[in-house]
Amino acid sequence: MSTSPALGFIGIGAMGEPMALNLLKAGYAITVYARRADAAAGLVKAGAKLAESPAAAARASDIIVTMVTTAADCEEVTLGKQGIIEGAKRGAVVVDMATISPLAVRRIASVLAERGIEHIDAPVSGGPMGARDATLSIMAGGPLPVFERVRPLFEAMGKTILHMGDHGAGQVTKACNQLVLTVTLEGVAEAMNLAAHCGVEPAKVREAMMGGFAASRVLELFGKRMVERNFENGVDARFYHKDLNIVLSLMHELGLPAPAGAVTLQQINALVGSGGARSDFSRMIEVLERAGGNKAPDCAGAGKAQP
Repeated sequence: MSTSPALGFIGIGAMGEPMALNLLKAGYAITVYARRADAAAGLVKAGAKLAESPAAAARASDIIVTMVTTAADCEEVTLGKQGIIEGAKRGAVVVDMATISPLAVRRIASVLAERGIEHIDAPVSGGPMGARDATLSIMAGGPLPVFERVRPLFEAMGKTILHMGDHGAGQVTKACNQLVLTVTLEGVAEAMNLAAHCGVEPAKVREAMMGGFAASRVLELFGKRMVERNFENGVDARFYHKDLNIVLSLMHELGLPAPAGAVTLQQINALVGSGGARSDFSRMIEVLERAGGNKAPDCAGAGKAQP
């Protein structure tokens, strides 16, 4: 007889669906909730049960995973009317895998604790591909015994699994990750734009950089998309816009300087404002191209004294 805990899963999107599917493949019984029932059709076909509310999903579960978009969404499905808190048993665990502010995490965890419900924040990195292939990087915050209790779930969804500290520590780690990722992507876009404007093939420049200290996963994946002009079916720029706003808000609250992050956020603002919110983040290169007038100057004459 199986002793696996019954799971609830709330948030069936580009990340949530493949993550839940991997939990099903690992043998867990799952009850799912989606605002649009048709969004969960694939999981129901794969063996999941469909709940009519987050509370109903929680009522049927020992551990409830949430993968929604914003802090407001997290608070609504967790603490709102017909939220998890209205159905979860004492001793149940809520595992929030969205990327939100660590301050929101601590607020939610505190309210749940008053009802005897445990909480872990466990944001992820790796995108839809990592979700599909169960190779996500999972950075968790919360009590260590509770983390160990839910670790088997993480092992079914990810490859790098780390306990970072108490409530909110996972979100702080994800904020650091997103700061490095977004600033690096801005640098890659600027480099690819420079190469093109100087008449040097961006694909070859990228290849050269991948063999040196400039190599990174950002250059490998997003740089390839820039070279190929493939801006669809990736990770929407709007999510990085949300994440970097979280980072900057946290740093401002702490009084920490964030010059590179602030400039990068303005570039993402320009991308989102120009209609690129649902395009892959690599479309950032178009912001730079437009700002430069899409002209290709003669770099051979750069730096020479002008008459």
